Amino acid sequence: MSIEEAIQERFKCSKCGGAECRTKEVAMTGTGLSKMFDIQHNHFLFVSCENCGFVEVYNPDVLEGKTRGQLGTVLDILFG
Repeated sequence: MSIEEAIQERFKCSKCGGAECRTKEVAMTGTGLSKMFDIQHNHFLFVSCENCGFVEVYNPDVLEGKTRGQLGTVLDILFG
């Protein structure tokens, strides 16, 4: 089971109590050289409540104990 499936299965909105959500992985640049060269090595999961729209942000590296998106980071470096 993927982390996204686990979140959707156990989701309960902390604001309204809704049980339905959408997840989206988002990549962002950091600071310094990664920002200058647009290297998006920071990956996060945004979980949106389907009822009220409240968004929670999770770090998948912490949840899974590994780094996600390494191939994407390499491709960003090579192809901008």
